[in-house]
Amino acid sequence: MAVKIHQLAVVDPSAKLDEGVEVAPFAVIKADVEIGSGTYVGPHSVIECARIGKNNYFHASVYLGAPPQDFSYKGEKTLAIIGDGNIIREGASVHRGSAATGETRVGSRCMLMANTHVGHDCRVGNDVIMVNYAGLAGHVLVEDKAILSGHTAIHQFTRVGCMCMIGAGSMVTKDIAPYCIAQGDRAGLVGLNLVGLRRAGLPRESIHSMKHVYKTLFMSGLRVQEAVAKLQGEQLSPEARHMLDFCSQGKRGLTRPRMLKVHEEGGGE
Repeated sequence: MAVKIHQLAVVDPSAKLDEGVEVAPFAVIKADVEIGSGTYVGPHSVIECARIGKNNYFHASVYLGAPPQDFSYKGEKTLAIIGDGNIIREGASVHRGSAATGETRVGSRCMLMANTHVGHDCRVGNDVIMVNYAGLAGHVLVEDKAILSGHTAIHQFTRVGCMCMIGAGSMVTKDIAPYCIAQGDRAGLVGLNLVGLRRAGLPRESIHSMKHVYKTLFMSGLRVQEAVAKLQGEQLSPEARHMLDFCSQGKRGLTRPRMLKVHEEGGGE
């Protein structure tokens, strides 16, 4: 299938476009860009310094691979790397990496809704949803299947765990443990994402194991280091083990529960 480039689009001769790529009018594709087959680049979009996979759909005015918003950046060769099957809506932006890591990564099958932003050196996993105006500062990690609701802001170097759900308008300044729900300014935990876990088909035993880890980490009165040490030798499900390992790492500390009452009412199986 031939490449379709509208006559009003501007494509650098050095850009590599695989078969089936379509470039809409007024789009600009600069040098050092590779785009995989079946990808659509919408009108007024701008792409530079990027490696893009297959079957992505970029709506109007998407900007991929812009220079990092980092005063230390001096024009080093860096990239934005996008996986396969993503939907990136109008006005969204993904900046390329700084010299610190050299790349910003977005996985596959993500949806970045209108006016979302992924900052330099971020790592976004697979099947992530960022709702309108959600934004990641530099060096943020978002694991697979996380959902960031509208107007959520994530502080630089913060981590968001697998299958987290973050409520609209949240300001996240510390790590969010996997499989949890968080909300508020500054965000606090309000329990496990039980609905999401059940919809994902996780067995009851695994969910019980995660509940045990959650309660030991956040509701036992132990310090995080003490809770981690207590749990290390226990038999845990793979998901609960991931939760524990995640919480034993990081630079910014862990987001803690907002209200104990919420956990007591919502934590039952």
